[in-house]
Amino acid sequence: MAGQELAWFLRQRREDLRPADVGLPAGPRRRTPGLRREEVAQLAHMSVDYYARLEQARGPHPSPRILDSLADALRVSPAERIHLFRLAGATPAPPAGPVRQVRPHMVNLLRRIPEAAAVVTDASYDVIAFNPLADALLGNLRQEPNLARRRFLGLGSYESSSAEEFGHIAVARLRAAADRYPRDERLSRLLSGLRAASPEFTEIWNTNPVRAPSHRIKTITHPQLGPLRLNCDVLTIPDDQQVVFITADHGTPTARALRHLGAVG
Repeated sequence: MAGQELAWFLRQRREDLRPADVGLPAGPRRRTPGLRREEVAQLAHMSVDYYARLEQARGPHPSPRILDSLADALRVSPAERIHLFRLAGATPAPPAGPVRQVRPHMVNLLRRIPEAAAVVTDASYDVIAFNPLADALLGNLRQEPNLARRRFLGLGSYESSSAEEFGHIAVARLRAAADRYPRDERLSRLLSGLRAASPEFTEIWNTNPVRAPSHRIKTITHPQLGPLRLNCDVLTIPDDQQVVFITADHGTPTARALRHLGAVG
């Protein structure tokens, strides 16, 4: 029989979610918070009765396939997925690839910080969400959304004083992603393309750098506004993603330039 801890985890995770988090309409007013059991069952492609029995700790031990479906339906983070499998007494297989969709509440957060440029990147450094100021500051993120490709293949629009430091940070993160997602073809194509086109990328890769993003100050040269001195801060969020906040010190010419870019955007 499935354990009480697994049942508690499923209930708590279901009650923490909102319909918008999983792409469902809110519908009529709900008497209790979170998703309904039938909604989770629908998302996980299983019967409502089977899911209800798991939440009540009276179902059989779920198979790895069932656990994967539950992890997808409940939008768990990679760490939560491992925890879910352990509660069920199962060993999780490596995830197929990075999560490449951003959670709706994070998109809403980007919209509420108009004086900061912000982007969300997945584990392969694809920009999967950004606000208008980031697009105006960094230069057409839709045309080339991968920050590693922009850095090593010269596809970014603007020059940066911290390009060398970011190169090592990017390679360290991509090496970690390659270890976590060895079956992801899209990531493999990215790495193959960088190795083939950038001797610098290959050289840094071979050193196996160990770098973590932190607070950095860099200067970029904007084609219209000239040099801009910027603060970059990275926040790690669920799903193996990061948010990069780019700001300027209050009262500086760069702060005024960012307000101008925001107004134009």
